Amino acid sequence: MKFTDSPVIELPVGDAVLSFQQDNGSLHVGTTVWPCSLVLVKFAERWAPLTTHPQNPYSDLLDFRAKRAVELGAGCGVAAMGLYLLGLTDVVITDIPAVMPALKRNLKRNKPVLGKNLKHAILHWNKADQIAALSPPYDVVVATDVVYIEETVGPLISTMEAMVKDDGVVLLGYQLRSPEAHKLFWEMCEGVFVIEKVPHQDLHPDYAYEETDVYILRKKKQEI
Repeated sequence: MKFTDSPVIELPVGDAVLSFQQDNGSLHVGTTVWPCSLVLVKFAERWAPLTTHPQNPYSDLLDFRAKRAVELGAGCGVAAMGLYLLGLTDVVITDIPAVMPALKRNLKRNKPVLGKNLKHAILHWNKADQIAALSPPYDVVVATDVVYIEETVGPLISTMEAMVKDDGVVLLGYQLRSPEAHKLFWEMCEGVFVIEKVPHQDLHPDYAYEETDVYILRKKKQEI
């Protein structure tokens, strides 16, 4: 399910509006804006620490000051750009070469809103040299709608594990795309991460699609 067939998707974040050009006719899923990225950004906006919530269970999680971040399988770059506007300013956006033209086009499109051209890099999840070149580990790893092919699940989990600090977090926007990939992903995740699912009522009310979820993954403590 595509979120919309419109060639341009707008995402309001605070006082700004991001605008993304998508290509639903492309052979690459990364050139389409998928709902999970919007849901994750609007969840973060709802609970942003600088907003006034008397009891904010996510204030520490979403306090992005002095944190390094990387987005995996970024596609059009929606999640990273949205979170950048919410304070995640040290972020590098990654995807495979075929998706880079769409990412660069949208980075340029949103430069007036962002105030700069965000860092981006090519990353294949099965290439250790490309992972190492990004100088991990990071405080925050962002990934949205990245679980849809069974063959990529193992490399994705390995990359998440390599990229995130022992006390860092993975912010995952998730929607079931393939039953086989879904089953394998969560089985493998349980071996590496402590999994926390954000309750649906905590998502942004205007961006809380029934089939889309946000998860917080933290590395399991290694037994000595």
